[in-house]
Amino acid sequence: AVPAAAERELRFRPPAEVPVRLFTEAELARYDGQQEGQPIYLAVKGVVFDVTSGKEFYGKGAPYNALVGKDSTRGVAKMSLDPADLTHDITGLTEEELKSLDDIFNNVYKAKYPIVGYTSRRILNEDGSPNLDFKPEDQPHFNIKDEF
Repeated sequence: AVPAAAERELRFRPPAEVPVRLFTEAELARYDGQQEGQPIYLAVKGVVFDVTSGKEFYGKGAPYNALVGKDSTRGVAKMSLDPADLTHDITGLTEEELKSLDDIFNNVYKAKYPIVGYTSRRILNEDGSPNLDFKPEDQPHFNIKDEF
């Protein structure tokens, strides 16, 4: 058993860093822009962005609504809304598509939208154990600003 004083110390110590929110596919699917007043989330490269401020692009009936509520890395890389491309899987993408993915990831998503968490695939290994190589993304330039 842990001595009472040590336990108290553990309890009141602030967390070392903000805990990272983990999204399973089912959780992410709830933020697909179909419900008024709910945030809209989109994952790219396992990073979950809150794209609610871009509702006219990502909301219900909007042109990019197919991308939200899931990890759409492949679709972003290929600039495709084909349901077959709305996946995290980047197998077989060309150099150009991978470069395009990184550009959009850094210059659009990371620059405009706050990171709210990560997909479980990014944080966990296949067997569900923590991925020790996981590094949170930093958002040095992020500030909430009006897009227009």
